[in-house]
Amino acid sequence: MRWALIKVCLAVTGMVVLAFAVPLALVVKEMASDRAFSQAERQANALGPTLSITTDREQLLQAVLSTEAGAAGRMAVHLPASGGGGEAGMGRARADHEAVEIARELKHAGVTAVPGGSAFLQPFALGSGKICIVEVFVPEAEVGRGVAFAWLVLAGVGIALVTGSVLVADRLGIRMTRPAERLAGAAQQLGRGSLEVRVPEEGPGELRRAAQAFNAMAGQVVELLANERELAADLSHRLRTPLTVLRLNAASLGEGTAAEQTRAAVAHLEREVDTIIRAARDAKPRTAGRPPVAGCDASEVIRERMNFWAALAEDEGRTISVAGAGAPVFVPVQRTDMAAALDALLGNVFQHTPEGTAFSLDMHRSQDAVIILVSDAGPGIADPEAALARGNDGGRDGSTGLGLDIVRQMAEATGGDVRIGRSMYGGAEIRVWIQLNALPGEQPRRRDRRTPRRRGRPGVTSG
Repeated sequence: MRWALIKVCLAVTGMVVLAFAVPLALVVKEMASDRAFSQAERQANALGPTLSITTDREQLLQAVLSTEAGAAGRMAVHLPASGGGGEAGMGRARADHEAVEIARELKHAGVTAVPGGSAFLQPFALGSGKICIVEVFVPEAEVGRGVAFAWLVLAGVGIALVTGSVLVADRLGIRMTRPAERLAGAAQQLGRGSLEVRVPEEGPGELRRAAQAFNAMAGQVVELLANERELAADLSHRLRTPLTVLRLNAASLGEGTAAEQTRAAVAHLEREVDTIIRAARDAKPRTAGRPPVAGCDASEVIRERMNFWAALAEDEGRTISVAGAGAPVFVPVQRTDMAAALDALLGNVFQHTPEGTAFSLDMHRSQDAVIILVSDAGPGIADPEAALARGNDGGRDGSTGLGLDIVRQMAEATGGDVRIGRSMYGGAEIRVWIQLNALPGEQPRRRDRRTPRRRGRPGVTSG
């Protein structure tokens, strides 16, 4: 916008300057020419009184020399012929005989071109009734004297006007563009998660109203998010009552492996609910562009969660295998987020595949990413795109629609993504791509990511 205003002012001022400067330049040139010939006419008229009295050559020569043009050798007198002789004259004549005769016949002043300039011819009537022509030479330099300087002044004034208009347009543009740039920058920061950003209400009236609307919108966003956090905390808190009953019932189961597993699951569920409540109450907006607070060892989290689900897998007769989780692999994901994503993936296997269905979890690390593959021998996923979009489907097929959405958010927070394909067992394969060298919120790089597959058979467990 700023450069657009400058260009408009530059174009308008330039046209105005040209519209006035060109005619003025021509007028200045014409005035200089008129001035030179008017001066020549005055010089010629200075001999009028002398010619009306006498035609004596000595007296005329003194009269010619008394003038400025005569003293400079630029004046000549063409006397009419006397008796049978030809035309008599004095001084250095530059006009040809034909031009002189034409001026004598017409009996009015005229100008004729001569080498080096122009000759002004002024006729005078003598006492004898004959016509005498006074010639005054006007050099070309005299005709254009002062024109170049005047044109230079006009050019300077035009440049000054154009420069002034550009400066004024620049100041006006800054006054308009700075509030707009601040508004655009604040909108980008708000989009990246900086909910505390606000815009000063400055600039033209339209931009001030836009800033007011933006600040009101940002305040409403903060209020809505706070209400959502309170709602999530309240809903989570309501789970404590049935959890308490469940814990008491689990305590009365007595001893045994199943009872211990049930009590451990109830305790874990209580901890998760408490974590959700605290996170909802204490959640604060993340500053845009801020890197994750800390990462975690993906291998350690995988081993921990697989050990947790191994008991249930054993009860259901499922064969499981783990590969690639032996050495530490640090990823830019918080430990709780990684655990929640793995629980969502493994929980989907138990929920959507029949008992006895084998599954595996493989982890592969490249130079810039970590790939986690969860493969099963179940019926597979008929519509992968719909499965990834099930966070808003309202619980289709008995699902809350949030499991894969949790995994997707975790991966995309690092610049990665989630894809669904066909596993080597014939069932579903969920591939989670975690970027290692990308800032949170950065879009994943579009390239051909070939999913590495572990070659093996179900039932082989590796650390």
